Amino acid sequence: MYSVLTSAINHPDTLKPYRGLFNHRIIKSLATSGLSVEAVSPRPFAPPVGPYSSYTSIPEVKDCGPYTVHYPRFWYLVPKRLFYGLSGESYARRIPRYVERTFETPDVVHACHIFPDGYGMLPYVRKHDVPLFVVAHGALLNEFGEHPPGVDARIRETLAVASGVLCVSDALAAKARTLTDPSKVTTVPIGADPDEFPVDRRARIRRELGIAPETTVVLFVGAFSKRKGIHEIVELLSDLDVSETTFAFIGYGGPLETDLRRGVAESEYSDRHIYTGVTSETLREWFAIADLLLLPSHAEGRPTVIYEAMASETAVLASDVGGVGEQVVDGETGRLVPPGDVTALRDALESLTSDPALLRRFGRAGYERLVEREWTWDGHARRLREIHRAAIE
Repeated sequence: MYSVLTSAINHPDTLKPYRGLFNHRIIKSLATSGLSVEAVSPRPFAPPVGPYSSYTSIPEVKDCGPYTVHYPRFWYLVPKRLFYGLSGESYARRIPRYVERTFETPDVVHACHIFPDGYGMLPYVRKHDVPLFVVAHGALLNEFGEHPPGVDARIRETLAVASGVLCVSDALAAKARTLTDPSKVTTVPIGADPDEFPVDRRARIRRELGIAPETTVVLFVGAFSKRKGIHEIVELLSDLDVSETTFAFIGYGGPLETDLRRGVAESEYSDRHIYTGVTSETLREWFAIADLLLLPSHAEGRPTVIYEAMASETAVLASDVGGVGEQVVDGETGRLVPPGDVTALRDALESLTSDPALLRRFGRAGYERLVEREWTWDGHARRLREIHRAAIE
């Protein structure tokens, strides 16, 4: 076996326990596969007063079960639209020094984002001649050319130094190959584990929530934001023609939360199932009882929530953006519609909710596709180990 140092600015902490859960699961999958894993998740220095003062309550070290995460501090400058590049410089100056003091030199550095995690570890991997692997999830590459000053150049520098660029979708990999040596770009899907979803308790959970067995449950999971298609959802709810259907919206807030709550309240559908900050266990229960995942995003990599829908045998209705079409087979595991097309979204939603047997068939086919492709966390860790070993052996 070998040792891995992971860096992930997006990672759960005591203030936001559900932030960056996908990164926690990536790191956990490596740790539970038998590797020696350390993790750093830098946090901003907190001012004594104001909206960011609560960051002082985040401990420096936290036990995450199979691994321990460290939260060293760096200067994170706001507004982000102007100073994000400079925040990356602070990361690169401070975090490698913390790593030097705290850990033995690893065999591999695995950065969960190209920037600032990968860029911030460049001084360290250059000094110790350690291979660096960086992960591309979506927004950073999809929005290349639109970042704050200096960020694009730092992304290019990181990609040039990295031994491997690991993209969560083929669409992102194609983008990455236009920015760096194509030979080091690989698609490495993440996933979900079916055993974590209590589909066997579907009837009981529905009874506890007061949802009748014959009711079709349409589930949205994500930020309440424009990027996730909240405007389109609010618009279609105003004149949607479906029966025996309930909607559940689960997220961690967002700029359009008020718009969503108002839109649902003004529609004929109940707003009692709009939640923020639910536990991971509760979210898995909602997936287990849902018939359809609704995800009309404007941009994506390969969304974790679609893997979770597949793991829980839930059909998917989503926008055909990014790597979504690599996950969802239109007409077999769900339906895909053009992003921003409210009419197409409404037609597909009305058609799917009127055919429970089709939803069950789509859901089962999605599950079988997940298992066949090994889109699970064990499968993810196996792929990463193969890539890491090729660089160090």
